[in-house]
Amino acid sequence: MTGITLAVPSKGRLEELTRDWFAAKGMTITRPGGARSYLGAIEGMPDVTVRFFPASEIARELIRGNIDVGVTGLDLIHETSETGPASVSIASKLDFGKADCVVAVPESWIDVTHMHDLADVASDFRARHGRWLRIATKYITITRQHFAKAGIAEYRTVESLGATEAAPASGVADIVVDITTTGSTLAANGLRVLEDGVMLRSEACLIVSRTADWSPERRATLEQVLGDIGVSSGL
Repeated sequence: MTGITLAVPSKGRLEELTRDWFAAKGMTITRPGGARSYLGAIEGMPDVTVRFFPASEIARELIRGNIDVGVTGLDLIHETSETGPASVSIASKLDFGKADCVVAVPESWIDVTHMHDLADVASDFRARHGRWLRIATKYITITRQHFAKAGIAEYRTVESLGATEAAPASGVADIVVDITTTGSTLAANGLRVLEDGVMLRSEACLIVSRTADWSPERRATLEQVLGDIGVSSGL
């Protein structure tokens, strides 16, 4: 088999922008079965099978090697697995879907402006309040890695299933790790980003799996397809 699989987001603005990006490169992605179909194609490229998946699933399957190349967010690659970044190659940043994964604290914490201040707070939190510092987040992996680098271990994460930024006001958590584009929603909920609190600058990327089964023939197909849009696999 020499064909390759390209996964693109299955719905919403991310799907639209992805298809527009490929179209601008001369590659028209079709979806013959309509919005409910998960199978597509690129006109004039029979060696490329297009699959429509949620962005989070694309990240997971790229890391596992079940998808050859796909469009998803950098944040999802980092969050899905600690080995995620090493399991893929970024062929191209796409200049849309931009957002930052940040650490935000209540505005009332006027003495906490940097991660080292937060480390001090975390270390005394249990003595003062009888419990660990609580962090509301959907980004458990990214939080764990970033806080370990900052030398902060005395906390517990509260997995957020809803509006993360509302967690401190509701008493569910003390601070948040969340994704933001402008910071306005955080500010509206009485939160501010630490001055060194940007953990990851994310955007949609064209990403190649390093763990896929790259026979010489399939790799040649990949490089030809990517070469047509002016990028390299980086494998």
